[in-house]
Amino acid sequence: MKLLRHGRKGCEKPALLDAQARVRDLSGLIGDITAATLSPSSLAALASIDARTLPVVEAGPLAVPWAGMGKFVAIGLNYADHAAEAGLPIPKEPIVFMKATSCAVGCNHPVVLPPDSTKTDWEVELGVVIGTRARCVGEADALAHVAGYCVVNDVSEREYQLERGSQWAKGKGCDTFGPIGPWLVTADEVGDPQNLGLWLEVNGQRRQSGHTRTMIFGVAALVSYVSRFMTLEPGDCIATGTPAGVGMGVKPAPVFLRAGDVMRLGVDRLGEQRQEVHAWDPALIDS
Repeated sequence: MKLLRHGRKGCEKPALLDAQARVRDLSGLIGDITAATLSPSSLAALASIDARTLPVVEAGPLAVPWAGMGKFVAIGLNYADHAAEAGLPIPKEPIVFMKATSCAVGCNHPVVLPPDSTKTDWEVELGVVIGTRARCVGEADALAHVAGYCVVNDVSEREYQLERGSQWAKGKGCDTFGPIGPWLVTADEVGDPQNLGLWLEVNGQRRQSGHTRTMIFGVAALVSYVSRFMTLEPGDCIATGTPAGVGMGVKPAPVFLRAGDVMRLGVDRLGEQRQEVHAWDPALIDS
């Protein structure tokens, strides 16, 4: 299934995308798509519904596909080519950091540059959404805790991240720096998460082209590893790292986002995103 939420902020409605890419309303059956909706039994109940019996609706603005994200976990330098362009060694263990959940927005929401931003960058990533609690799980069992997958743009302010005490959270959690969606695609529909292509364009120019098979640490390894250090709860999201092609890696001089730029990005079977970049404007953040 492809699950989504749409509508103005605070008025989001649950829906699914049918086989003909039509939006089918779920609000007559569930109040919202929440962390509880992501349990195996709840997903099975939704999957048993004949989508043809649900009303077709015109989707409003796309929101984060589920409500109630408790943790937005991210993995750094998880592709060898990205580590190389950053001039850093391949990690021996996953690099784990947190993005603020307040940075999560719908897939086409404006990206707003924070005040005094000079080095805001892009990162297309595979997002992993947890469906059942995972605490110290083994790698062999890890994927059983995954409800589904989504596209994530791990937008990053590199000066904040690397030049202000090297505390990554400063550059990763700014408002609008976590576009997610368009959909949450359930794990059964995706299949092998290590068989997905990723890409990103800025102003029509292809900047990133990668594949999840080249991850240093695969999805099962990441879920298992992170669950040793924190309990993963339903609705938590793990952004699994980005391939080469980010702005700070452009030679001979880095290229960073400016107001007016347009990003397009996608992951195989998970859909596409589009964001326009805007100068600092608090009114756009809550739009």
